[in-house]
Amino acid sequence: MDTIEEIKSAVAKLSREELSAFRNWFQEYDSDAWDREIEEDVAAGRLDALAEKAMRDFEEGRCSEL
Repeated sequence: MDTIEEIKSAVAKLSREELSAFRNWFQEYDSDAWDREIEEDVAAGRLDALAEKAMRDFEEGRCSEL
């Protein structure tokens, strides 16, 4: 059986309380993974051009306050 299918099947069998705990765990796991990806992108310089453009736009008055 495919791993994704196994996970789907296991999740479908969870009680309401277990599903809530799983949801909370997965949200934290996913958030941490996203943070690591952003940190890796920053360290590798993949966001430098975007940051420079944002700073230029700000300095040239092309940004508005929310």
